[in-house]
Amino acid sequence: MKRFATALVLIPAVVWLILLGPNWAFTTVLALVALLCYREFGQMAGHGGIARDGIPGAGIPGMIAGLVLLLAPEPGTVAVLVALTGMVLGLRAANLSDSMSRAAVFTLGVIYIFGAWRCAGELRAFNHHWLMFAMLLSWSGDTAALYIGKAFGRHKLAPHVSPGKTWEGAAGSVACGVLAGGIYAHYLLPAFAPGTALALAAVGNIAGQLGDLCESALKRGVGVKDSGSSLPGHGGWLDRVDSTLFSVPVVYVLLKLLPQG
Repeated sequence: MKRFATALVLIPAVVWLILLGPNWAFTTVLALVALLCYREFGQMAGHGGIARDGIPGAGIPGMIAGLVLLLAPEPGTVAVLVALTGMVLGLRAANLSDSMSRAAVFTLGVIYIFGAWRCAGELRAFNHHWLMFAMLLSWSGDTAALYIGKAFGRHKLAPHVSPGKTWEGAAGSVACGVLAGGIYAHYLLPAFAPGTALALAAVGNIAGQLGDLCESALKRGVGVKDSGSSLPGHGGWLDRVDSTLFSVPVVYVLLKLLPQG
């Protein structure tokens, strides 16, 4: 019930922001969610002992670097500077054997979270319906995986990473994601070839499932169940958007690679 109630509040707000919200409101919320996700990522790293001296974790340097990556006109150069900054911050480790892991955690957190949301902003600027399409793949797929997995799941998908996930649930997720994406594209992106839209939906959904598994692996690696507790029934913000952080960049990159017109 808590999961449903939280979704009932969040989903209409997100839909309004994507489709009708002014750019300043969308960008502000995007930055806020990215900061919350990065904070949880840093807390997980600290829980695992990687950031026991407070760096990189969810410190101010990472948040500033992330916001620059999110908002800068040219993100490619910023991404290189993020990696270099991570290496410099690694010098502050009390034990230099931690320097590499600290630099890696700092860089991963910034690129993984703020980079993915940067792709969301770029996708909305291209066409707000494409961002809604990419988000829908995760929403519908996650819901289908949960209920189909519970009802029909027999074969474990990745028991060492996420014991509750099954191949049946994963297949249901793809099917539901393709169905939802296909219907949305048919009515709101009619100029796009139906076959290509369905293929994008399938790849985007699979990417989202991989994102879910990757975040589960991070949590299992540091010994936590959820990234946070701020969203009743969902855990933390990172738990809620882990699949979106993969599906949105993948859809964006594939659209960039496809011939336009």
